[in-house]
Amino acid sequence: MAIVKSELIKQLKKSYPNFLTRDLTKIIDIVIKEIKVSLKRNEGVELRGFGTFRTNIQKASIRRNPKTGEKVSVPKKQTIKWKMSKDLFKKLNNEKE
Repeated sequence: MAIVKSELIKQLKKSYPNFLTRDLTKIIDIVIKEIKVSLKRNEGVELRGFGTFRTNIQKASIRRNPKTGEKVSVPKKQTIKWKMSKDLFKKLNNEKE
């Protein structure tokens, strides 16, 4: 199951009961907004212990519609690449440091 923003806020509320829910919501919104703004400016975002976000340019190409076999032109576009940190990789794979 994926965690959604409301679940993240509930978890933070359990860990930090002195914070108001609206303040936690605003903090999460600010962090997400700043990540988006940085990526929009083609800057990388590094969250230590979690991973890095970088933009990537996907070249224009001609692909096939799998249903009809018809050729489809796909324009150039920007995508986001995420790479997990070594710490997160080790935690996910139960490796000790």
